Amino acid sequence: MFITATAPNPLVVDLVAQATNMNIHITWGQWALGMLVPGLVAMALMPLVIYFLSPPQIKSTPNAQVFAREKLQELGKMKKDEKIMLGVFLLLLLLWTGTLNLLFSITLNATTVAFLGLSLVILSNVLSFKEILAEKNAWNTLVWFSALVMMANMLGKLGVAKFLADWLGNLASIMGLGEYSAMIFLALAFLYAHYFFASTTAHISAMFLVFYSAGLALGVPALLYAFILLSAGNVMMAITHYATGTAPVIFGTNYVSLKEWWKVGFIMSVVDILVMLGAGFIWWKLLGFY
Repeated sequence: MFITATAPNPLVVDLVAQATNMNIHITWGQWALGMLVPGLVAMALMPLVIYFLSPPQIKSTPNAQVFAREKLQELGKMKKDEKIMLGVFLLLLLLWTGTLNLLFSITLNATTVAFLGLSLVILSNVLSFKEILAEKNAWNTLVWFSALVMMANMLGKLGVAKFLADWLGNLASIMGLGEYSAMIFLALAFLYAHYFFASTTAHISAMFLVFYSAGLALGVPALLYAFILLSAGNVMMAITHYATGTAPVIFGTNYVSLKEWWKVGFIMSVVDILVMLGAGFIWWKLLGFY
């Protein structure tokens, strides 16, 4: 539901801007508003569908509230560092949503905002530089993310993206698809191609621009199609036990079998994409996205 929810989302913003010659640059607020209704509907349906597909073994937890209260009491009142971190988080959220641009016509790059937040937590001693260096997963993501972005750019420079976009566009034309059916066809192809990827960042880096360009070549509404594809790019994260970085960690707890994960993952992808297309089309029309 938010640009900042997962690593590939900011990349989607850049790729959409690149493909439309900067005519469309999705802001944090526009993304959040556009995905508000589809996201809430999906969140409401998800537990109900999964409850039916894979009923829980434990269906009653009468002591959960008492347990939670005890743990909160053990934590005690908020410490100074925790208050500072909360304040920095709220500040970054306001800057990411474009509040300065709305009030004072000042635009800050998302990277600039991120470095500002990092500087504040270091200067206030909430985090030490040593602690930041110890976040190996974050540094690993940063290094590999830059390499994947470079590879995606090379696909464009070498003409691979254009070739695939032309081929997909021709296929949609041969099938006699109209604007909306072409968008759905391409979005589904983009979504289920993720069975062949072990990273959403890698998938979006390599394929998003290809599929988005193919749709633009067919004359589809640019902003509407961007939201359809970005929806697919987030829905795909649950289809397999290797679909995104957190999936292997969750699968490793051994609560869910491989067969159950793939079954529930596929069914939920169908439910989620139907919600995104159904509730999304109505909501995005009201917002004037097409």
